[in-house]
This record gives sequence, structure tokens and C-alpha cells, in this order.
Amino acid sequence: MGLIDKIDDLGKPAWIALVVLSFILFWPIGVALLVYLKWSGRMFCSKHYGHWDMPDRQQAREEYRARRQQVREEWRAWKLRHRWGGRPASSGNVAFDEYREETLRRLDDEQREFRDFLDKLRAAKDRSEFDQFMSDRRNRPATEPPPAPSAA
Repeated sequence: MGLIDKIDDLGKPAWIALVVLSFILFWPIGVALLVYLKWSGRMFCSKHYGHWDMPDRQQAREEYRARRQQVREEWRAWKLRHRWGGRPASSGNVAFDEYREETLRRLDDEQREFRDFLDKLRAAKDRSEFDQFMSDRRNRPATEPPPAPSAA
């Protein structure tokens, strides 16, 4: 019988006392112990995560794995229903869904047109500023060239 089995036989208070003591003595050991308890499933005590005080620990591990798989499947189903990054799922009313799709398409078109308008407006402003700069540059009085360095 190993040390872990002895601590398991004493129950959860023994694990809690060991974690507290390890944090008092040397905190990295306490962190490592917490990671181990989380990884092994001993940290949880609800029916969803398995009962580690059961005589048949293999059964508890299998229940934990089955529950974890069920949660994953529920999450995938939820993501499919809500279609992250895409259009919302059907409401069940065909007429409303068609109206919604048409409205969203129209809004997308208006947004695209407005973006194009802003791009043209920025380009026209940039063009006029550049033309003004070039005009000012051409019309400024010519300055005398700098004197040539004298050879001494």
C-alpha cells in the first residue's frame, strides 16, 4: 500500500492538511500537490466528477470520463446551434427567417457602399491636399543657390 493510498484512506481532510502543510513549508511543493490533485480528479467531490472514496476507483474514473465526454458533446451541440461567427440559427418561422436574411443582406450592402464612399472621400481629400502642396511648391520663389565652398 503506497503513500497515496494511505492518504486516500484517511479521506479528504488528510489531503487538505497535506496541501496546507506543503504551502507552509515550501510553496512549490504545494503548487505541485494542487496540480496533482486536480489532474488525478481527487480535488472534486461532486457526483459529476466521480467519487474517489468509492471502493472501486476504476468505476469512478469511468464515470468521470463519461461525464467529461458528455459535457464536450453538449458544448459542441451548443456551438452548432449558435453558429459562432456566422448567421444565427433558424427561428423556426420561414417568413421571418427570409425577412431577416434579406434585411441583413441589405445592411451588408449599405455598409459596403458606405465604406466605398468613405474611401473615395479620403482619396479626393488626399488628392486635393497633394495638388495644393505641389501648387505651393511650384509657386514659391526660387531661392538663391547656396554659395560654393571656397578653396583655401
